[in-house]
Amino acid sequence: MPEVPLQQHPPPEEGAQVRGEAPDPAAGDAPPGKGTVRVDFEFRRELARKVEGNLASFCYQCGACVGDCPAATYSDRFNPREIMLEVLYGLGDELIKEDSPLWLCTNCYNCHERCPQQVKPVEVIISMKNMLADRGLAPTSVDKVIRTFEETGRTVPPNPAIDKQRAKFGLPPLPPVPVEEINKLFGAVTEDGGAE
Repeated sequence: MPEVPLQQHPPPEEGAQVRGEAPDPAAGDAPPGKGTVRVDFEFRRELARKVEGNLASFCYQCGACVGDCPAATYSDRFNPREIMLEVLYGLGDELIKEDSPLWLCTNCYNCHERCPQQVKPVEVIISMKNMLADRGLAPTSVDKVIRTFEETGRTVPPNPAIDKQRAKFGLPPLPPVPVEEINKLFGAVTEDGGAE
């Protein structure tokens, strides 16, 4: 079977007017909540800068990402297919908010492996988690992991139980982490994610 190249519809240029054809609820043409939904192209552009361009534009909503998703299995609030749909529609306000369901993602990469379009839903979700953290909307548990990493170079605080478990399997104790070098690397990254 011949390979058919995928085509992607780029978002309109910055500042372009986008008009829906749905009735205007403000004019009384539609019941409340049934009006025009405007795509937030600025959200889509910001996300595209953070994750390999417009990956989400290739999603055709097959649902393969949901089938083996542990977060979707155990939470009614998390569904990677619905998240990708909200990204496609540019509904950043539904995702980039306090108590976002994005934090329920376990980063297991099952959706990445199952996606027939190689959209990499987990990469899109991780990028949005970074957007949340940039806006100060990370849960306290995430802040704690970040602080631990900045102080120790590890995401789990070192403790004697770890060394004891490693010795049980014939492994040496964990070597020290060059925290100063890591902090220098953090300092060399500008706010937009680029190097100084």
